[in-house]
Amino acid sequence: MKKFFYTVIMAVVALTMLDSCLGNNVYDEYKDWREKNDRWYEQQTSSGQYTKLTAAWDPSATTLIRWHNDTMLTHDNLKPLITSTVDVKFHLRLYDGTPVDSSYSSLSPADSIFRTMLNQTVEGWMIAVTRMHVGDSCTIIVPYHQGYGSYKKSDVLLPFSNLVFDIKLVDIYKYSAN
Repeated sequence: MKKFFYTVIMAVVALTMLDSCLGNNVYDEYKDWREKNDRWYEQQTSSGQYTKLTAAWDPSATTLIRWHNDTMLTHDNLKPLITSTVDVKFHLRLYDGTPVDSSYSSLSPADSIFRTMLNQTVEGWMIAVTRMHVGDSCTIIVPYHQGYGSYKKSDVLLPFSNLVFDIKLVDIYKYSAN
């Protein structure tokens, strides 16, 4: 009986591996979408409208940012750490303008506020928000490899989707200066 059980397990593993080799994989299935996102991201990178930010913890991790406010007016304000909990207002859309999510329909913890710990968000978001000061408004472009990568998050948020956020950093939750 034990031998039969192991034989069945081995057969299932072998069939799974064979199916993944012969079948479509996510990389191939979303090839056109991935290539459109890659081209668009490269266009934004070279447009001169955005500043490229690199993560201190990973030089290969980058995000694009464009401030909408005069940063000289906010440069003395608090700046979050990667372990901070932040209150932000945001709109999220795809590179082609398709809306994905927004804090503006939220009433909790306050009107239009999304509260999150930065280290629980996608890497591209952490890179950008840790460079912002309270009061800053910006657009950030998170390339898919710093976002959700090859994972499908919804019918709208497909694998290999670049994420475009319009963000306002409202506050750093429970910050206290000692």
